Amino acid sequence: MKNLTIITEFVLIGLSGNPQIQTMLFVLFLVIYLLTLMGNLMMILVIRNDSHLKTPMYFFLGHLSFLDLCLSSVTMPKMLQNLLAQKKTISTWGCVTQSFFLIFSGSTEACLLSAMAYDRYAAICHPLLYSVVMNRPLCVGMIIAAWAVGFLHSLPNSLFTYNLHFCGPNVIPHFCCELPSLFPLSCTDPTANEVLLAGSCALLGFVTLPLILFSYSRIISAILVIRSSGGQGKAFSTCSSHLTVVLLYYGTALFRYMTPLSGSKLEQVVSIQYSVITSLLNPLIYSLKNQEVKAALHKMLKQ
Repeated sequence: MKNLTIITEFVLIGLSGNPQIQTMLFVLFLVIYLLTLMGNLMMILVIRNDSHLKTPMYFFLGHLSFLDLCLSSVTMPKMLQNLLAQKKTISTWGCVTQSFFLIFSGSTEACLLSAMAYDRYAAICHPLLYSVVMNRPLCVGMIIAAWAVGFLHSLPNSLFTYNLHFCGPNVIPHFCCELPSLFPLSCTDPTANEVLLAGSCALLGFVTLPLILFSYSRIISAILVIRSSGGQGKAFSTCSSHLTVVLLYYGTALFRYMTPLSGSKLEQVVSIQYSVITSLLNPLIYSLKNQEVKAALHKMLKQ
């Protein structure tokens, strides 16, 4: 911590400096956060309690809901606190810790979305071999690999932050501590950190995106040869929800971490999209477009 002792805290400007707007934003994001907690906890409970939801798809979906709880909880509590507080500060240690867990949970979710795409490919393109291909050891291994890649992606980026010297100013034009927003505040040259962050994000994208693109290209080809319109509709319904999640998450996250910092409000909107809104939408997308989940939820609520 010796290279961070000159500045002991950062000031998070947040989304607005107007007290009335802050109050409205507090109510809005409090409702979003509570709905996110309720929706993802509901998905986890439904998947754990229903014996019909023990397939690999729901195994991955349960972990996705847990990751969404983690991702939203990294930023939302501090955001809500700052919306009501006069002193909108976060310690240097807390700032670096928040950025670590933000990258950790976000990278892990990117890997999990890739695993879910492969699962849908195996289910639609190789239905007779699905239970053999997507066996329990492989699914567990993919989950462990996702967490490991997320940790290994986040750790070096966070450790290299301690090479930076922060001596002022200490104002972050953002609602949370993301590394792209920290680098301009460094009194030392952050080029190495920026290259490491951009390179590691590009590597993560090159590892996960090709598998997603391959899986969905094969899925689309398989769906097109299905003769019954009912079969095509069911296959499209199953995969469109996952594809929606992928487009929302990957598009905004890669834009945030791969493009140069401009300080515009668009960057905050993009961060809200991938770290807050996506976590809210995931349980809604999967529950509303999945008949098995809706049936299991209805059964659980009747008990």
